[in-house]
Amino acid sequence: MSKYNEGPDKPFNDAMDHMHNIQGYPISKRGKLPLPIKIVGYFLFGGMFLMIIIALIANFIVN
Repeated sequence: MSKYNEGPDKPFNDAMDHMHNIQGYPISKRGKLPLPIKIVGYFLFGGMFLMIIIALIANFIVN
């Protein structure tokens, strides 16, 4: 067998080895967002969700 088939992290051919060493290779782990971006996202999506809920409740009350 080829020396490249030694494990899941080893490249299986020279093209993949080139991608890994020269051009870079994406990692499988996702990075975390910075805390300020998380907080802004929570406020935006939370605010939209609350507005939809309030609009639905107001629609049922008025009609």
